[in-house]
Amino acid sequence: MKTIRSIARTCVFEALGMALLSVASPVLAAAQVSPNEVSDPVLRALEKEYFPQLKTVNQAVARVHFPFPFNLSRYVGLEPAQQVEADTRGLEFVHFKDRVVLKATGNYNAAYSAGQFTRNERASRTFRDVFLPILQQETQIIAPDTNCDALGFEVAYHVRERQNSFDYEGKEILVVVLDRGDAFLLAQASNDNDRQVILNRSLIYLNGEEFGLSLLDKDPVFVDKVARSKSEKVDATSTAGSATSVARLTRSQPNLLPGSAGNASPSPATAREVRGETGGKMDLSATKPAAQPEDAERLQSQYKSALAAFAKDGEAKFQFVNYDPPAFVVVSKQLALQMTLRNTQKFDPDKTSIYKRAAQTFDLFLAPKMADILAKAPDDDALDVFDFSIVNALASTGKERSEAIEFVLPKGPARQFAASEITNQQLIDKSVVLVNGVRIALNLQLVE
Repeated sequence: MKTIRSIARTCVFEALGMALLSVASPVLAAAQVSPNEVSDPVLRALEKEYFPQLKTVNQAVARVHFPFPFNLSRYVGLEPAQQVEADTRGLEFVHFKDRVVLKATGNYNAAYSAGQFTRNERASRTFRDVFLPILQQETQIIAPDTNCDALGFEVAYHVRERQNSFDYEGKEILVVVLDRGDAFLLAQASNDNDRQVILNRSLIYLNGEEFGLSLLDKDPVFVDKVARSKSEKVDATSTAGSATSVARLTRSQPNLLPGSAGNASPSPATAREVRGETGGKMDLSATKPAAQPEDAERLQSQYKSALAAFAKDGEAKFQFVNYDPPAFVVVSKQLALQMTLRNTQKFDPDKTSIYKRAAQTFDLFLAPKMADILAKAPDDDALDVFDFSIVNALASTGKERSEAIEFVLPKGPARQFAASEITNQQLIDKSVVLVNGVRIALNLQLVE
């Protein structure tokens, strides 16, 4: 049996007028666009204002368990093998139809049979399995009064179709743009009837054409262009109107507010951390309450002057980046001191694996600086981990891009390593290592 792949490289948001940013711009810590790369002054100001929240959203999405692999990316239509080292900065503010939209873009590695699922069924299943989980993460982290008009989503997925003796595998690209107020309402909707009402007045496109996505039927609904035209219009009262409706919603449903735990159960990863990787009984004496955003805000305020001095010293001595100064944040329900550094070494991605680059980034760049960095870093008993995000430059055949390698190091072992009490591998074994937001296992000696 022969298979022909039809590979879509076109970005639907770009085709619809939602211009993307620089193609060759560096991949930043936590796979996030840096403000100094954005030429539009309005979008640049938003990237700068919400940079920590966007990084947190990216990390949260990376931890979601989707039915099939999903990766945030600036480009849709990438093959799974291409996604490992692709530009994963899939979150950014953009202009679309005279509105400012917080856009999430990615590739979903599900392959639907065209013979078993209609276009609407494929789109509605992707909406439930991918769009909703991302939306729920976003609305738990960003505030209801975030300074944008809408939240947008663009996801590519695979479609298999058989014609004669050939199996064709192509892609479909689903785009959904929700008014900001509707986005928070949809995230809290408990049934498909309520979700459908919101979708009927939202902007939805399938492969660049307006589409009436239906969560209730096998076939799409008729597109109500009158309702959707209202969604496209922006006037002086649009933002205020959204803020008012969302404010009413959050007063009646306080678990909408960012950082509210609600009744959510702990994630499998969190349960493993509490239980221990040995699979033994849960040791409740070693646990502590999950960190909340207000805990990070308290430390941020308490150590404001120390953080400013640390950032200035870090830029001069440790290659800290100036667009993302050190800050206290919540990472996997733990309080973290997050630092972003730019590696002075360049890598050839054609000659090195992600594992070798991660190992060399730690051993040759971060490890020699760690004792001096931790000696100057603000510390507090409440702090759980140090989160180092390293930006690596990649150069291949004259084209330069970057990747982000993140080391989330428990505070105790990190200080033990800085004092030469444990080895580099012992520290890595107790830590989390992510490459462009994807967690990897790392054996330092094996890959050298």
